[in-house]
Amino acid sequence: MNKRPITEDDLHAYVDQALSTTRRDEVAGYLEQHPDEAKRIASYRRQRDELRSALAPISEEPVPPELNLVRMLDGARRPRFPVWRSAAAAVVLLAVGITGGWSLHDMGQPAAGGIIALADEATYSYQVYAGDKGRPVEIKASDQVSLVKWVSDSLGHNISVPDLTGSGYRFMGGRVVATAHGPAGMLMYDDDRGTRLVMLTRAMTADKNAPMSSQSTGSVQRVSWSKEGIGYSLVGPLSTQALNPIAHEMRRQIEKNV
Repeated sequence: MNKRPITEDDLHAYVDQALSTTRRDEVAGYLEQHPDEAKRIASYRRQRDELRSALAPISEEPVPPELNLVRMLDGARRPRFPVWRSAAAAVVLLAVGITGGWSLHDMGQPAAGGIIALADEATYSYQVYAGDKGRPVEIKASDQVSLVKWVSDSLGHNISVPDLTGSGYRFMGGRVVATAHGPAGMLMYDDDRGTRLVMLTRAMTADKNAPMSSQSTGSVQRVSWSKEGIGYSLVGPLSTQALNPIAHEMRRQIEKNV
């Protein structure tokens, strides 16, 4: 009897530990035979573990007494406030309590949607798509006109595709990806030796004019900047010294074509 092929849904369920014992063993065997896939799935598991670790202290915080639902419903019996309004407020405030006061936690933190958020989103896109051997891009470079129109229409801003052949990278194509701050355009490049770069661009809700900056995370480097409300982040497995000149060339071409 032939085994069912391993699908993307199986791989994500494997990361979430949601497979039966038999199917889990089949996926594990598949990953042993496909090291590139195993590396990609390992990165997903690290992200899951990092999120759980970061949110664990918050999820364990007790609900403050002033957000106790019984107390708030008792207060709703006072004639000066309609019961339905107090109950609605109780539900909203209870939701805040369940999330561990995350909104209060964010006070004093960097503005959501800023340049670091953009770099994180670009890194995630790189981790998801750069290692994909089957379909790393939705629209190939051969149909660049359609890709540019798709991304430009999605962002509400005309984009251009930088030419990196002088830096040793050919344009592969791209796609529109979803982020927590709206749609973003992803462009991918390859040096024909297995090294790929991803550039993500989207509208900025914060840091609308940010100077170019570099950050490292894991095995990849990010170079990010924004101008007039549009952000750009280039990600790749290169050193700062190697990636920065490429990012500067991209920025030069982008600003020239605006």
